[in-house]
Amino acid sequence: MILADRLYGLVLSGGKSTRMGKDKGRIIYHKRPHREHLYHLLDTVCERTFVSIRPEQKEEIPARFNRILDQDHHGGPFNGILSAHMRFPTAAWLVLACDLPFMDTDALEQLILARDTMAMATALTLKEDPLPEPMCAIWEPKALDVAQNYLNRGNGSSPRKFLIHSNCRLVFPKNPQVLMNANSQEEYTAAMEKLGGL
Repeated sequence: MILADRLYGLVLSGGKSTRMGKDKGRIIYHKRPHREHLYHLLDTVCERTFVSIRPEQKEEIPARFNRILDQDHHGGPFNGILSAHMRFPTAAWLVLACDLPFMDTDALEQLILARDTMAMATALTLKEDPLPEPMCAIWEPKALDVAQNYLNRGNGSSPRKFLIHSNCRLVFPKNPQVLMNANSQEEYTAAMEKLGGL
């Protein structure tokens, strides 16, 4: 662990994976289901780690993994993040989506070392498209309080749009490939080829 300042890890694994056609969290890129792989990565750099899931997924997750059930108060990725915030409202959350096959510890450590606790969030981004990646970001507690009000006012459910209009620190990963996501069969195939699995 490189920082234990009330920083919790959260793997977002409660999506329906409709574009992929199968649960992205259960895909194996690194010898185990990817949500478990990401969980172990986060567990090396965070004080505690959790996986965010829908209630019906509960039996799929081994008991050794800390789980947070989505509360269904909000749609989309905010549902998992805010469900975690409701359970531990004073923690900051390092959030990872389960569609990041190339994420590694080096990128997470870089993100944590660049963390700006005065900002709403600290997020990885790409130089060629410098928009915050909300699904690979540290969300400060105050940001999630504001986000809850933002959603309640009917401002839309996009975490990226929220961060674009907030004070968000951007971090360019040394290896940009860590932000390559796989949300479709074509992207899955391309990721597996890069990993040498096809």
